Amino acid sequence: MRTAFAFFALLLGACAEGTYLSPTDGRLATRIERSFAARDACLAKNAAADDVGNADPAAIARTVALACTSETEKLVEVSNRDGDPRAANAIRKDSEFRAMGYVLRARRQVSN
Repeated sequence: MRTAFAFFALLLGACAEGTYLSPTDGRLATRIERSFAARDACLAKNAAADDVGNADPAAIARTVALACTSETEKLVEVSNRDGDPRAANAIRKDSEFRAMGYVLRARRQVSN
């Protein structure tokens, strides 16, 4: 009897909302991954293209992040479906953080 009850409880638990991913979730995850990749590719390209010699790395990182604003905003749009301003700001700060990493790699101050 206990075995049947445990099986029934597990069966009901598996039916809970959000347990299974829908095809829409998979497409959304793919769109988010592509947006991340496009943003990161833009950051890498712009960090490598800038004169990273003697300039302040933080200033260059801000410039690189600004150059990739359209990619960053697409990422915000795709991944922040609720319109939470804190999430949007976190993504923008992450872009600047990643831009700094690409700038430091371009200067060979950090390894991959």
